[in-house]
Amino acid sequence: MLHWRAVARQRLGQHFLASAGWRERIAKLVIGATAATGARKAAAPSEAGRPGDLWIEIGAGHGEMTSLMARQAGRLIAIEVDSKLLPGLREQTADLPNVTVVAGDVLAVDFAELAGGEAFLAYGNLPYYITSPIVHRLLAHADRLRGAFLVVQHEVAVRMTASPGNRDYGYFSTFTQFYSRPEILLRIPPGAFKPPPKVESALLALRLPGERSRLDVKDETQFMEFLKACFAQKRKTLRNNLRSLMAAERAATLLRECGIAASARAEEMALPQFARLFAASGEGKAGA
Repeated sequence: MLHWRAVARQRLGQHFLASAGWRERIAKLVIGATAATGARKAAAPSEAGRPGDLWIEIGAGHGEMTSLMARQAGRLIAIEVDSKLLPGLREQTADLPNVTVVAGDVLAVDFAELAGGEAFLAYGNLPYYITSPIVHRLLAHADRLRGAFLVVQHEVAVRMTASPGNRDYGYFSTFTQFYSRPEILLRIPPGAFKPPPKVESALLALRLPGERSRLDVKDETQFMEFLKACFAQKRKTLRNNLRSLMAAERAATLLRECGIAASARAEEMALPQFARLFAASGEGKAGA
């Protein structure tokens, strides 16, 4: 079905899912996960692809996953930035009336506009070097995003799912977990791709909502800036990192008021603790 004469353009970080077996396995997990978590209601085969199920595919490539996802989607919008791949992608999906191919850069498209204001699900085999910006753009639409299933570098997936006290826990962990409940569904070997990357990959599920639904954070943009400051230098204590935002005496007082040890580091703290500290700092009001 697919012709691999097209060579991946490395500047775009393209690694295509060449293995049919792995594609089927990923598609099965994604559809099963959305049904199991309520992102879409379980449906009999004849009911699959209801009009209410809108999917956005990030980086459709040659259409490796597009045809598989289209079987279960009411509508599927496939985004591809590489102009050399677009003719083949459109030909590949020509007989799929529920698929719309859109030429565009995922870092520039407006997901809300693309979805026409509807709630949507997302799937993507992400270029590893821009995983974080794409995740940030997706979760900026947390009020409309029903769930996201992303193929990313395994090391990055580990950081996104890391818990407090783990050396991989950092700002990206807290950002992801504030908006979603991330889970690694599957590890994927380099051989599943053409060309094979030098690292292992993972299928990551982002289920919504995350801790955000339990924390009364009034200004989420300021809260994210607060988290960045807390994790600015991981080897330093939280008290020292907070000095970029306030005087040392004020930082010490805040920690004491919130019951946090003066020697504590950001990597030891859970999101509810950060939210309380943020509220006490006067930047916002939060509660667990």
